[in-house]
Amino acid sequence: MSVSYGGQAVLEGVMMRGPSCWAVAVRTPEGGIEEVVRDVTSPMKRHRIWRLPVIRGVIALGESLAIGFRALAISANVAAREEDDDGNVVTEITRGQIIFSFAIAIGFALMLFKVGPALLTNWLPIDDTAGFVIVEGLIRVVVFIAYIGLIGLLPDLRRVFQYHGAEHKTINALEAGSDLTPEKVQKFSLIHPRCGTAFLLWVMVLGIFVFALVGRPVWYWLIVSRILLLPVIAGLAYELIRYAGKHQDNRVLMTLLAPGLWLQRLTTREPTLDQVEVSIRAIEEVRRREAGDTPAEQAADRKVEVMA
Repeated sequence: MSVSYGGQAVLEGVMMRGPSCWAVAVRTPEGGIEEVVRDVTSPMKRHRIWRLPVIRGVIALGESLAIGFRALAISANVAAREEDDDGNVVTEITRGQIIFSFAIAIGFALMLFKVGPALLTNWLPIDDTAGFVIVEGLIRVVVFIAYIGLIGLLPDLRRVFQYHGAEHKTINALEAGSDLTPEKVQKFSLIHPRCGTAFLLWVMVLGIFVFALVGRPVWYWLIVSRILLLPVIAGLAYELIRYAGKHQDNRVLMTLLAPGLWLQRLTTREPTLDQVEVSIRAIEEVRRREAGDTPAEQAADRKVEVMA
């Protein structure tokens, strides 16, 4: 089994992650590229229980969120950094500001995509449980797609989506065995089956089936169930896109999963060669660090699978 790589677009840059480390490359205001590399030890390497189906999806999601937040913080600091005449940094985002921002973002996402649709559907005159969970799921998917479409109109977010496209192209090129040069990477697809966008869509869809088992409790248990069952649904969605990533040549499967691939058209844009260069730099830093791993460490790396 080969090692998998994944990544995430950040502010003016890309974070790439392998099984044992991650790197973020950011285009500085001066035009250069700044890289930061960090090691990571996944629980999936140490204990078999963390590699069991569904459970490994929860672990992967937690790791992706933690690493993604740190990478965003690094890129935000590079973008916001200013220096005085002596070269001293005078503007830098503090750790407290970053934590507060991420807490607000997570709370907003839970309210908008989980709690909000459940409460809205609860106010509608729907009597049967099946109708309730289907309508709730449809509202959730519509809100999700509308939200992505609207934020894509913001100029700053459009640049992030370009870096998202650069990240996908780089991973596709790497998995195809291509040379990682901006010109060659640029020819590859913006779409990847293991993308986090597809993952989020299937979280919404699979939630319909999981919430059907809960039924229609009173409003406060309705809220609690939507939050507490999120890890279970995330684990199931992870298994789905993991399987898709391993069977990209299966036309029937790709047809069934096509909505998740189509949705990536909203969260990716064609990158420039400069942006692709940043993405390549990030993956090269990861592979350079992992090249120094011992054979035992490399064998353990194959136990960890990463979302693209």
